[in-house]
Amino acid sequence: MTDIARAAGCSQATVSFVLNNSPGIRLSQQTRDRVIEAAKALGYSPPVFSALRPPVTPFEGLDGVIGFAVDQLATSPEAVVAIEGARQASWNAGNVLLVAQTMGDSVMEPRAIQALTRRGISALIYMTIFTREITAPDFLYSLDIPVILLNCYTADYAFPAVVPSEIAGGQSATRHLIAHGHRRIATITGEPWMQAAQDRLKGYRRALATADIPFDPELVVEGDWSASAGYAATVKLLALKERPTAIFCQNDRTAIGCYEALKEAGLHIPQDISVVGYDDEEIARHLFPPLTTSILPHLAMGQWAIEQLETPPTPGRGRYPITKLECPLVERESVADVKG
Repeated sequence: MTDIARAAGCSQATVSFVLNNSPGIRLSQQTRDRVIEAAKALGYSPPVFSALRPPVTPFEGLDGVIGFAVDQLATSPEAVVAIEGARQASWNAGNVLLVAQTMGDSVMEPRAIQALTRRGISALIYMTIFTREITAPDFLYSLDIPVILLNCYTADYAFPAVVPSEIAGGQSATRHLIAHGHRRIATITGEPWMQAAQDRLKGYRRALATADIPFDPELVVEGDWSASAGYAATVKLLALKERPTAIFCQNDRTAIGCYEALKEAGLHIPQDISVVGYDDEEIARHLFPPLTTSILPHLAMGQWAIEQLETPPTPGRGRYPITKLECPLVERESVADVKG
């Protein structure tokens, strides 16, 4: 919707109203036509997004209320995006979400889940903000309704679970740079204790190995997902005797700092150094040049969680596979062929 809004010269809210055919919103036909034409030009199918997705058929017994529990809601956009994906899929079937933030607190979390169940939820989506293996609290096993894990999983595979395919995402981002002729590719990681950082680094290393490019540890700089860490890491990389021709920043905020350091050094993106990010936050579209990055599929993960309720998991049934959703690469203007 952001891309369409820019092309149509209107707000994202206006795009949403037009493409969802929202009732009670008074917009001129000229504005509606402009939005639809912009959507067509960008490859979307008119007239509305909601028509592109078939309704989700709820399983027998779903009474229209689904619980969504997340440990952190206000600290990052990922939870909100996942909730929106679940909301879209729920509304297609006439169901609503009840959302609770739990902070993972051992006392308040079970009370929050109990509050949801008392309101008659027919299923529960349980999300963590950081992708990781969890030890599911005992009360999840005792629920007599389906439980879906979002952005987390358990070692016993007791619940259907969905996470981003981070290794493949890191591999795709690095492979994109290799396809443009880069061989000296640096990466700025996230905090190493986080699974997302570990997996994106694994993908980076796999892409290098597949292309027969030797791994060089001096081209890997540890960051903490922040713009300031991206800036400091880039300064360190530029001080190398042989600087990289491309930098894979493992999130978009890191890329913001990377951009600043490169510009401060008098270097041009992508003519002198190519840059790739990760997460596809809205800021990625507005950097100069716009940032090539990978989409974190939280919207699709929220939709996936609801879709599992078409054939509901049986509580206590046994093992369920972990579903990994693709982190597709969005090509913009921050990557160019290597010089020479």
